[in-house]
Amino acid sequence: MLSAANMQGKKIVEFAPGLGRTAQLIVSEGVASYVGVDQDPAAVARVEAIVKPHGGTVINAKAQETGLSSENAEVVVGEAMLTMQGEKAKAEIAAEAFRLLKPGGRYAIHELGLTPNDIDPELADGLRKQLARTIRANARPLTENEWRAVLTNAGFEVEWRGFAPMASLSLRRNLADEGLLGVARIIRNLIRDKDLRARVLQMRSTFNKYRDHLTGIAIVAKKPSE
Repeated sequence: MLSAANMQGKKIVEFAPGLGRTAQLIVSEGVASYVGVDQDPAAVARVEAIVKPHGGTVINAKAQETGLSSENAEVVVGEAMLTMQGEKAKAEIAAEAFRLLKPGGRYAIHELGLTPNDIDPELADGLRKQLARTIRANARPLTENEWRAVLTNAGFEVEWRGFAPMASLSLRRNLADEGLLGVARIIRNLIRDKDLRARVLQMRSTFNKYRDHLTGIAIVAKKPSE
């Protein structure tokens, strides 16, 4: 997704950088500037420590209303954050990305998707409810067509999309994301915390149950040039 967004030498805004893993990848791409936007003060401090040595900054604000200047960014990135929003918030965040971007700029997202496009509505509804119960958040994954609609309704033109199997609870994926020490810390926490352990096992069970209908989807969309 990041390579498809062509970020080198560009001015980047990232919504909800969270742990800062994507931010680290972005600033290592040789970008012109990086601004993260997160409403969690702890995340702001964490990511600021990662990007500041590269000249980046992080502000404490909502993705729907960043307060940043219009038509100043060249790429806006959102990693696994629209999925956790309702329909109205998804539209507001996409609209804010559109406002921030210069004409010709790109919005790159990586989210949880439903498959196939013609998935049975009852199955999709049941899957969303099960996910929401499991992760205790309003998870609203969409089909490819629905994700495209979120972007095109905001004014974007979809340029590229890609898929990946669900790997959120994969040991190999966690090793790649967290490193050996990070995975060891996760395992230690699971051993110590009975409730956390039960919740993770429930999440794994949910992902396995619906693995044929869940996918990771990445989309790069362009703001039309004037």
